[in-house]
Amino acid sequence: MSAGEIGASWFDTHHRVRVEARLFTMRGWRGGSFMDRDFLIDLFSNFGPVTIRQMFSGYGISADGTNFALALRSGLYFRADEATIPQFEAEGSKPFQYQTRSKTVTVNSYWELPARLFDDIDELSVWARAALAAAQRAALKKRPKARKAAMVVKKKRKGKMGKAKRAHHST
Repeated sequence: MSAGEIGASWFDTHHRVRVEARLFTMRGWRGGSFMDRDFLIDLFSNFGPVTIRQMFSGYGISADGTNFALALRSGLYFRADEATIPQFEAEGSKPFQYQTRSKTVTVNSYWELPARLFDDIDELSVWARAALAAAQRAALKKRPKARKAAMVVKKKRKGKMGKAKRAHHST
């Protein structure tokens, strides 16, 4: 075995042990403790580089400028759509919910990551890629609507000219 292979092997083993140790504490997290940045970086290490930004009661997780996951006190949620929701349902996962003063709000675009994936970061990476793809599809669906709305506003403005302006333009 070469020095490079020994180094890579040591890194893989060390990294696995570190992640598994963090996963052990993760089981306690469901009971009320919270994931930190280092844990999330380790968790997504097989996926690739991620950006982790603090938001409301946790973190938003993005890749290539697209947010695809939420790490909140209530769990880790991945972006989902009609293509990926059946996977979450098959695992018994539920969509993200939060409580307001008067009702429970369900956010169907984010679903709780199945607990078994915390023990398999390779498969978690596959799910993360699917979540990123779902988020990218959602972003593509939103863009044309914004452009259409802007075009409609411009057309309305062009067509409407006040009496004073019409009089000025006709001379």
